[in-house]
Amino acid sequence: MLLKKRRYPKEEFARRGNEIYQSDIRQQVEADNLGKYVAIDIETGEWEMDISEIDAGDRLRVRIPDAQTWILRIGYAYLRRFGAGRVRSSD
Repeated sequence: MLLKKRRYPKEEFARRGNEIYQSDIRQQVEADNLGKYVAIDIETGEWEMDISEIDAGDRLRVRIPDAQTWILRIGYAYLRRFGAGRVRSSD
């Protein structure tokens, strides 16, 4: 498996990905897609959505092979959870 090198520090990666989601994507997807995943290229702003984070990321990489991909889950503050309880984002 070929691993892509991250070109930004983790904090910048997260800041860019979250900013693109909040300003460009959220209003388009959040109402009807709770729990789906969004894969965002933090350099171009291009994105894909799917019930599978792997499928969303794979489709994005088909279109943008060198994508710097940030993945988030619609309506949740986390991608996956461990342990009991359910937490939804109120943003």
